[in-house]
Amino acid sequence: MKTPHISLQNGTFAKTVLMPGDPLRAKFIAENFLEEAVLINNVRGIGGYTGTYKGAPVSVMASGMGSASIGIYSYELFKFFGVENIMRIGSCGAIREDVPVRSIVLASGASYDSNFMHQYNLPGTFSAVADYKLLKTAADIAEEKGYNYRVGSCVTSDCFYGDHEDLPDYKNPHKAWAKMGVLATEMETAALYATASRLGKRALSILTVSDSLVTGEATSAEEREKTFTEMMELALSVAKGISE
Repeated sequence: MKTPHISLQNGTFAKTVLMPGDPLRAKFIAENFLEEAVLINNVRGIGGYTGTYKGAPVSVMASGMGSASIGIYSYELFKFFGVENIMRIGSCGAIREDVPVRSIVLASGASYDSNFMHQYNLPGTFSAVADYKLLKTAADIAEEKGYNYRVGSCVTSDCFYGDHEDLPDYKNPHKAWAKMGVLATEMETAALYATASRLGKRALSILTVSDSLVTGEATSAEEREKTFTEMMELALSVAKGISE
């Protein structure tokens, strides 16, 4: 089986795929958490692996950065490779002071500052939401394990380097979203949720707060690749839970 961005070799994708943004994070998960992990795709260096976690089949493959990239990969996985569940496991920036760095955000929904939804020709504004079963399973497991987590909305933006540094506070987009209760900003979730909705599949974003746009605290690239293990273990536990 082959698409423009995925070419299978030595196996198939599991029904549940974990999608970090970083290919190195996908490799780290495959090597440290999956049993008998096999590289099944490596087009453009986006390694895809399939193995098992405590007996449950799981695949992991990177999404790249931004709505366009995760939109492509999630569409091809859902549409052509029999995948039913995709969980994004990525980083986000807190835009509220009460969302600490290294805590977990379970994105129940995603507002967006993106043109991705225009393709659907909708007569209004689309509400991009997580699959309830995946979200509930993740929240129950996070509660049981005592993780520092929040359930709430994020905002998906097309811009990492926004040109708003010189704007007054009332025009600052992060402050505007925060006053509406949005917890964090990132670049992929709304596109993933929309793609899953359009194709009748299930999706959830499990996000670790890598930096705070309020306090200025931040983690390093190496920390984001290798130390956000609570998020990884949570997603793997959800994958096992829904397979039973």
